[in-house]
Formats: sequence, structure tokens, C-alpha cells
Amino acid sequence: MRIKSGFSGERSLVLPKVMIEMMEKDPLTSLLHITDIGYYPKASHHYRHREPPIGQYVFIYCIDGRGWFELGGVRYEVYANQYFILPAGMAHTYASSDEEPWTIYWAHFSGTHAAHFMPSDPAPQTIAPSLDSRISHRINLFEEIFNTLNDSFALENIRYAASAFHHFLESMRYFKLYRKVGNQKHDSDVIESTIHYMVENVERRLTLADIADYSGFSPSFLSAMFKKRTGYSPITYFNLMKIRKACELLDTTPMKLNQISFKLGFEDQFYFSRLFTKIMGLSPKAYRTQPKA
Repeated sequence: MRIKSGFSGERSLVLPKVMIEMMEKDPLTSLLHITDIGYYPKASHHYRHREPPIGQYVFIYCIDGRGWFELGGVRYEVYANQYFILPAGMAHTYASSDEEPWTIYWAHFSGTHAAHFMPSDPAPQTIAPSLDSRISHRINLFEEIFNTLNDSFALENIRYAASAFHHFLESMRYFKLYRKVGNQKHDSDVIESTIHYMVENVERRLTLADIADYSGFSPSFLSAMFKKRTGYSPITYFNLMKIRKACELLDTTPMKLNQISFKLGFEDQFYFSRLFTKIMGLSPKAYRTQPKA
């Protein structure tokens, strides 16, 4: 049975019809605007088949797991660090893998300039982590767009979100330039490179083997080098980064604890809470409610 909604830790937002009609008439948002937006972690059994088609473009960015989509009678496999855009007005189907459910950021969008963002090739486009990648920056921008729309449907919010989404899509379309402009230094140091890889994948569940594969060294050799440099094992350091990100989300967003847990790659909220308490000395709930300086 295919479950169409209700994924643990999910967040989604559907803009009201009256707002969409307003955006279609506004001189700024009529160019490009979001109609629906969300985040689905480990979206087991996620499936959509649209025939007749819808009038919006569909953007899906897979950051973990895998899935597939079918367009024009052709099926495409989708893996972590890939995105695709489905054109408006064409029947399509997409689904998460049953074995490795995908984690996705997604949006439906429209506007007179929307077609500009369709790649010439409908196949999934790869945005892989590297020493000069800025994946974490891009995801933070997506979160900013979501939170801006979630805070208010005021015209200024809608316009700002549309402008930010334009930048977000352009950062995908011209990702090589986006990376080059954002990184003025290039450090080939293996530990710095490994830490950057962790930053770019803070929402995923990485094993020591995954991290070692990226570094090019064996798990034991990398662990020894990493601990000598940082004082921590790679996995301990990665968990510290996750909890630091959790603190940021607790401080700056209204996200629920289970949503934060899933966003940071913890499917077990109780394990997340125990780890948070061990590292921070108090529970996530107590951390959120404590007075800040």
C-alpha cells in the first residue's frame, strides 16, 4: 500500500488559493513563485502519480536514500545528492525506494520565468559534496524560504521568499560558479576536507566507513590522524556537529523535537535526546526553554 502523507518529522506548507492568485498578478512574484513547499525525511512509501498533470513545476532534491521518477515514458533513477525538475503540464510519476527511502526537499513552483529553470536534459542533476561545495549553505537558504512563508503570508514575505527561491534554483543551475564565488581559499588538508564533508552531510547518517571512503584512507588510519588533530574520533566529532546544529534549530526555529531529530539523521528521537543530553548536559526541551544571555 502506498502512503501518500504522514512521514515522521515531515514539514510542508501549501499556500492558500487567494495568495497564489495574488502572486500571479504581482509584478515581482508573477515571474516565479512557490505554491507548495516541504521536507520529507526517510519518506517510506512516498508515491505520486499525476495524470492528468498539474500546472506547476515540481522540484525535488534528494539528500539521502534513493528513488525514481518517470516522465514521457522514460524512467530515471534518483540517488543522494541529486535533484530533478518535472515540467508543468506533463503527466509524471515519482516514488521513494522501498529499500532506501529518500529524504527530500521539495517545492511546486510557477510563474512566467519558471520554464527557465528546467534543465535541457530531464535526467537527475548531481550536486555532490566536495572540498569547495556549499550544500549546507543552500539547505540553509531553503530553510529560510520555508520559514519566511511559514511566518506570514504578508506580501513582503511572499516577495522575499520568491526572490530567495530564484537564487536557490540558480545556485543549482550554475552550481560550479556558485561554488567558485563562495570559496576564495582551497585547502587540500585531509582533515579540513573531511570536516567540510561532515558539514555538507550533517543531515545524513554517515558511518566511519563512509567518512574514510571520502578521505581516501582506511578507517583506522583516518581515525588516528583525526583524533591527533582534533582530540575526537570522526564519529564523535560528527555527532558534536549534529548537536551544535540541533541547538541552532532549537534557538531559531519553531520546529518540533521529532522534526529536528529526523532532519539531523536520527530516526530514533529518544536516542537523539539521550545524545543531546549527554553532550549538552540538559535535554533538548530544557535547552529550548532555558533563558539565553
